[in-house]
Amino acid sequence: MSHDHSHALPSGSVNLNRAFIWGIVMNLGFVVIEFVIGFLTDSLALISDAGHNLSDVASLALSLLAFRLARIKPNTRYTYGYRKSTILISLLNALILLLAVGAIGYEAIRRFSHPAPVPGGTMAIVAAIGIGVNGLSAFLFFRDKESDLNVKGAYLHLLADALVSLGTVIAGLIIIGTSWYWVDPVVSLLIIVVIIVSTWQLLRDSLRLSMDAVPPGIEMERIREAALKIPGIKDIYHIHVWAMSTTENALTAQLLVSEQLSREELSRLKKTLRHELEHLGINHITLETDSGEKEQNIPL
Repeated sequence: MSHDHSHALPSGSVNLNRAFIWGIVMNLGFVVIEFVIGFLTDSLALISDAGHNLSDVASLALSLLAFRLARIKPNTRYTYGYRKSTILISLLNALILLLAVGAIGYEAIRRFSHPAPVPGGTMAIVAAIGIGVNGLSAFLFFRDKESDLNVKGAYLHLLADALVSLGTVIAGLIIIGTSWYWVDPVVSLLIIVVIIVSTWQLLRDSLRLSMDAVPPGIEMERIREAALKIPGIKDIYHIHVWAMSTTENALTAQLLVSEQLSREELSRLKKTLRHELEHLGINHITLETDSGEKEQNIPL
């Protein structure tokens, strides 16, 4: 039986932890301001955007929780630790955003028949602040957005929020010049489209990973090719690959090796295979070897 594992976390753990905290504080403060002004001015675009931003605050808080849970060491009850929580929280974040879509959509459609007069100037000013808050928050996660599904989800949501705020600025300017108050619910519907588009991939990926599907970017055929090109390996089968977390992948497989291999050759074989699998994005490796007559153990 061969076994190798890594407990790597996204690079710059301290910086990521600080980024989550700052993102939560900045966005929560903006949510309060945006909701109050939206309520006082009866602007659905501002209220719906505040609701969207509030869901992002919840998303950031849950992502921070998952990030910290993933750092807890394994124990006798949870032998993989709490890494899987990062996947489950990604799924929960996607569902929260989609639920918010329903409430915003209902109110937007209702407003079409009874457009409410809203101050375009106030909309534009508040939304412009939102561009700065969301843009700065997204920048905090830019460096690590490809290292963790949770971080990538936070980055995409915040970047989408900045674009939504830009749309709200444009809507406010249109209302100032034309008094077309129906633009307000139209912007709300555009916000819904942005939410769905930015959330769909996160929902799909997190749902797949929660079902222990093969993680994105890993191809089973490439694993077979990597193993079979190594001299001494006749076959590889019973291959199982799944995500332990949003940053770590695991593999178990059965190897059929040549019975003429010496101990030194077996050692070189396992080092080569480990190197190849790590390049394919697999961190935790468990292999059982068989020479055709008896099993041999190769500790990785």
